[in-house]
Amino acid sequence: MLALRKTTAGFGLEALEVPEPPAPGPGEVRVRVEAVGICGSDVHAYEWTDGYGHMVPYLPLTMGHEFAGRVDAAGGGVSLPIGTRVAVHPALFRGSGAHAWPGDARIGAERLTMGLTADGGFARFVTIPAGNALPLPDAVDAELGALVEPLAVAAEAVLVGEVRLGDTVLVLGPGTIGQGLALMARAAGAGRVLVAGRADAPRFDVLRQLGFADCIDIADAPLADQVLAATGGKPVDVVLEATGHPPSITDALPVLKRAGVLVVAGIHAAPLSLPLTAFVRNRHQLRASHGSERSTWGRVMALLERDPEGFRPMITHRLPLARGLEGFELSRQRAASKVILLP
Repeated sequence: MLALRKTTAGFGLEALEVPEPPAPGPGEVRVRVEAVGICGSDVHAYEWTDGYGHMVPYLPLTMGHEFAGRVDAAGGGVSLPIGTRVAVHPALFRGSGAHAWPGDARIGAERLTMGLTADGGFARFVTIPAGNALPLPDAVDAELGALVEPLAVAAEAVLVGEVRLGDTVLVLGPGTIGQGLALMARAAGAGRVLVAGRADAPRFDVLRQLGFADCIDIADAPLADQVLAATGGKPVDVVLEATGHPPSITDALPVLKRAGVLVVAGIHAAPLSLPLTAFVRNRHQLRASHGSERSTWGRVMALLERDPEGFRPMITHRLPLARGLEGFELSRQRAASKVILLP
């Protein structure tokens, strides 16, 4: 079968023919992948930017951690019927030589992530612990199922930020995670959501289709000037970051209210220089969010089930897996918002 694999510590991916995974063992299922998204993390690993060296001991591997499909085969002790449509949680834990799904009593010290430190979904089939396969509602098709993972990451960050009814929220970064942050902040009751980016017209277009009119292009003027102009001089209640660019955090602090919360969800290749005196005097709260809990996936799937078409504008490109490298370049050059590959 064709797979997109990271084989060496350097720029690029390879489209290779590899054997299909073995039949699932006890507690495992084989998933026939129907849709898999290209994530910002995938692009960083493709470019081999700083922060992805942790992948080296696990290379070569098949990438892809945002995916959905159908149960194709099941091992002993698995109750999921063949043909069940599922989204796949990418977190694995390996102890005593066996993989366990999140929450399994066998969890050991080593945490793996499908597509980054274990084989993932840029392939026709993948064999996983059955607990990682979460059944999709009937109203949620495979390409929307592939959005569950990034939306859950965003929902987790909104929970960490404690967004409340009527809050004004500033999202830094208009990509998929930023779009998810905006959607989940709105679902949490935010009264207004502003999204900032730099010269990112295709993604701003997506945000407008999703119903977010307050798109701030910091290529035009400084962030603080534009935010305060939009809010009538009032600071925002919560800042949610998804840029991976440390200066965006310090740029946003001047518009955050006293004792307000800033959640960092991006992966950063450089350190943060923080103006501590102002930070302390304003009693700002800097928090981090990474990944998502299993319970958050259930909340996200319920939102998708209620209004599936409300999320579909996030997907701008659909390509066969054979054109996956083209999809990576579209994502890398920010010519696409979300590329879904169809194995």
